[in-house]
Amino acid sequence: MTKIAVFDLDGTLVDSAADIHAALDRLMAGRGLPGFARPEVIGMVGDGVRVLVTRALAARGLPFEEAALDAFMADYETKAAVLTRPFEGIPAVLDTLAADGWRMAVCTNKPEVAARRLLEALGLSGRFTALGGGDSFPVRKPDPGHLRATLSAAGSTPERAVMIGDHHNDVRAAAGCGVPCIFAGWGYGPVHMAEGAPVAAAPADLPALMAALAR
Repeated sequence: MTKIAVFDLDGTLVDSAADIHAALDRLMAGRGLPGFARPEVIGMVGDGVRVLVTRALAARGLPFEEAALDAFMADYETKAAVLTRPFEGIPAVLDTLAADGWRMAVCTNKPEVAARRLLEALGLSGRFTALGGGDSFPVRKPDPGHLRATLSAAGSTPERAVMIGDHHNDVRAAAGCGVPCIFAGWGYGPVHMAEGAPVAAAPADLPALMAALAR
């Protein structure tokens, strides 16, 4: 069976913090509240959109509101690719991996529709065999069932997979599946989130690290 690389999305494949930041600031402005600094936003990313909005509201002393989540998603989905771009080196690395015989998939806590629209807007959707979003299955990262279901959707198994992500959710989901993981050191998560996984300082480091793990 062909080996498969499973990528996280935000903070791994794409630098999306600016558009997430802008959408959160618009959400706050609509409630007459101040926005956020970029490091605050980056610290909120990684556990799905419901947690993101919950954290943003809590930072302004407010309880979670379903209406706020709906408003955020309606706004963000239409503007998700205004400033978001693939991280430098990602398109070239995806080309290299495909030439080396890797299939690729995405496993993200971002809602599936938003993730698909973003990948399409950036011209990346055709690179991936499957996409498992945060609402695609009954569970999401760090639950290993999210990664396992994404692999199944891609017609693959954990035995042939490598996970690449920038958050401890990626590392833990991979560990729960028995899948080796590479931590994306260029992403949003602090390096201690690697929890012992090998760290790629830049996307260009991935092919060699993945080849070693896939042996």
